Amino acid sequence: MARFGKRTRTAREAIVSDKEYPLSEAIELLCAVPSPKFDESVELAVNLGVDPRQSDQNVRGMVSLPHGTGRSVRVAVFAQGAKAEEAKTAGADIVGAQDLADKVQAGEMDFDRVIATPDLMPLVGRLGRVLGPRGLMPNPKLGTVTMDVTAAVNAAKSGQVEYRVDKAGIVHAAIGKRSFTPNQLHDNTKAFMDAVRKAKPQSAKQSYLQKVSISTTMGPGLRLDPATL
Repeated sequence: MARFGKRTRTAREAIVSDKEYPLSEAIELLCAVPSPKFDESVELAVNLGVDPRQSDQNVRGMVSLPHGTGRSVRVAVFAQGAKAEEAKTAGADIVGAQDLADKVQAGEMDFDRVIATPDLMPLVGRLGRVLGPRGLMPNPKLGTVTMDVTAAVNAAKSGQVEYRVDKAGIVHAAIGKRSFTPNQLHDNTKAFMDAVRKAKPQSAKQSYLQKVSISTTMGPGLRLDPATL
């Protein structure tokens, strides 16, 4: 069993496990818990009233957080010719076509986001078994299959977050770092929750936001009051 210092125990004991906290109070409590020797991520877990087995209830999307995520994102772009040069100028970390596909097939995937121009999707499509399970497959609905590679790379680098409901009906996302100010965490949480709300499927019949929790990487989780999100 993990042993905590007095300050940590005191902070944890101040948290009521079944209470729904207003967002501002929850962030204040999270920041009061002593942090480990690294900058923890702050994460949201949103339990949705959807059936992910139904294709029309597969909640997924992208949202740009106003204060970013606090982490650097490595972007790979499948493009050729002028679009490849455009991607490099925009700051993409890896740019290529068949050469990049060969690296992916060989297991060389040192990147967090994949963008592709439409003309190269037949090539990228053949990598579905590799990219798909890792959530890296480009998708036109998410803006990662596009001719505007500059905008796509800039969005990825500036703190754009992809979210997707899992088999249990839960959406997980990192919305910042422990080093962020309370106001920054508040703004990012609001932006993320607005996006999730807008993604509500019309076919979802039960209560949509069933449970929302916020936590740090090593810290306790706090239930949030949906009315404050």
